[in-house]
Amino acid sequence: MRLSLSLLLCVTVAACAPQSDSSDATSDNSSEGMADAVASFPDPNSPDGEENAVPTSWTFRADRSDREYTVGADSTADVLFVNMTPGWHITSGPAGIYYHPAASVSGSFTATTDIHLFDPAGRREAFGLLFGGANLDGDEQAYTYFLIRQGGEFLIKERMGDDTRVISDWTAHESIKSHEGGQDETALNKLAVRVGDSDVEFVVNDAVVATRSRDEFRTDGTIGIRVNHGLNLHVSDFGLDTSGT
Repeated sequence: MRLSLSLLLCVTVAACAPQSDSSDATSDNSSEGMADAVASFPDPNSPDGEENAVPTSWTFRADRSDREYTVGADSTADVLFVNMTPGWHITSGPAGIYYHPAASVSGSFTATTDIHLFDPAGRREAFGLLFGGANLDGDEQAYTYFLIRQGGEFLIKERMGDDTRVISDWTAHESIKSHEGGQDETALNKLAVRVGDSDVEFVVNDAVVATRSRDEFRTDGTIGIRVNHGLNLHVSDFGLDTSGT
């Protein structure tokens, strides 16, 4: 899957002030509230806006706040982020997060994503899921994130404003697939975060790579994708399951 896009749809995104507001976790823990969260969750099979164009309702926020970045549909933008059914294609410039205002949940749930890694050209930059997001458009942004990288390692961290805290440092696990070479080849990894009543399981390709106590970090809030700099990815699935609640 190689990109060949001539369409340019560029939007300017302030690294420190994204346009969308998905700041708070939903406070409705009822089955009706959870059903609403699933119903409004972004659908990888239904483009948010035009195909091969920047998703209409998503927000990108860069880690760096010293400049503004463009998000567009070709390589002239700082970040290429487009609808490409099923899912979305990302070619990252700066490291940052991608989230949709409807992707918010509380209580017990499973968040999932399938991410195809294109040739990383020797880089070992990380990518994966974020959850428990709050105030994502402000100075007090907070979220927990579960990342993997080329070489077969995973990381769990928490962000609070400009500070980050390591929950589980880089650890190798045999279930994580690395890119094996070839510009047109991809490595597909299926990530999941299973939030239960007391524990959280971190899963890659159906293998539980870590289990932590739920009270160690944020779980209620926005769910999204985190991508470090200089990566070419296709996110073919992004889902939420609350059936276990």
